[in-house]
Parts: sequence; structure tokens; C-alpha cells
Amino acid sequence: MSLHHHYLIYKPWGYLSQFTYNLKRNKKLLGELHDFAEGTMAIGRLDEDSEGLLLLTTDGMMSEVVRSKKVEKEYYAQVDGHITAAAIAQLQTGVEIGFKGTKYTTLPCTAFKLETPPALPERSRKIRDERHGPTSWVSITVTEGKFRQVRKMTSAVGFPTLRLVRVRVGNIYLGDLQPGEVREVDGFDV
Repeated sequence: MSLHHHYLIYKPWGYLSQFTYNLKRNKKLLGELHDFAEGTMAIGRLDEDSEGLLLLTTDGMMSEVVRSKKVEKEYYAQVDGHITAAAIAQLQTGVEIGFKGTKYTTLPCTAFKLETPPALPERSRKIRDERHGPTSWVSITVTEGKFRQVRKMTSAVGFPTLRLVRVRVGNIYLGDLQPGEVREVDGFDV
């Protein structure tokens, strides 16, 4: 039996990927979703406006392994407009984004258009409806995780992200987890 605790969570939209928040504004935190073991930390982050698979652990070494560039992270992004083959090709080869005040070119990645919208739970806050123009879905798999990187990537190719859901970390999939649901597991085989 492991001395550490490991969790899979579907981080809902509107929550921070942390347990404490010292600024004065009221924010929803992960600790409100479950009674986690002491010392639990999120492995990587999903920003407040993003949702999906988040791994949590009490094992700092596991955190290092999962955050390494050897582990793929796959996202489904709902973007504004009908994404083009040219935009997909740009995403695949790398695009220039801003990061910490400088320009950064993303590493090549796997990207493709999803022909049908993914079967995801409804988001707690509606995105928008078709009256405001078409949307499309794209799968983007990266091995790096710069601040708001996937959002910046789709914006750089002219298709801003409206909804972003992480569906996979390495060999671990979001599966049938529902927003806010937490599952304790024996470990991570990424």
C-alpha cells in the first residue's frame, strides 16, 4: 500500500487549481470539492476558465514525472468559427505566443479537428449559442504547459478558445468523470 494519496478530479469551470488563495476576492478552490489528504497538491494547473482532468497527489516526485515533457496532455478546445486545415497545420508545427513578456514558439504538437462535438457534460455557465456564429472543436496534444498555452495557440491562428477541457494526461483519461467528481486511485501510470 502506498504511503501517498493520488486523485483524479474533473476540475469544474470556475474553480482554481489550488487549495489556498490569499487575495481578497472570493474564489472557488479544489478543497471545497472533497476532503483531500493533508499535503495534497495539484499536478500542473488548469486555469479558472478551463475544466477537465486534473491529477492530485501527496507525492512530490510523482508531480515531477507527470509535469515532464515526456507526458502528453490532450485538450479539446471549442473555438470561435469553423477552424481551417491551414490553422490546424500551423498548430501542428508550432505558433508564436507571448509568454512572460517575450515571444515564444510552441513545440510541434498533435492537432486535428473533431468532426462531431465531444460528449462532454454541459458547462455550468453557458458558452453561447449558434446565433452568435459557428463554433468547432479541435483536439490539441502538447508536452509543454506554458501559462494559458492552448488558449494562446488557438488565438494565434485566428480561432479563439471558447471552452477548454483537458481530456487526457499521459495514459490517464477523463473518461466518465463528471464536473466536481473526485476519484482516489492507487497511483498514476502515465
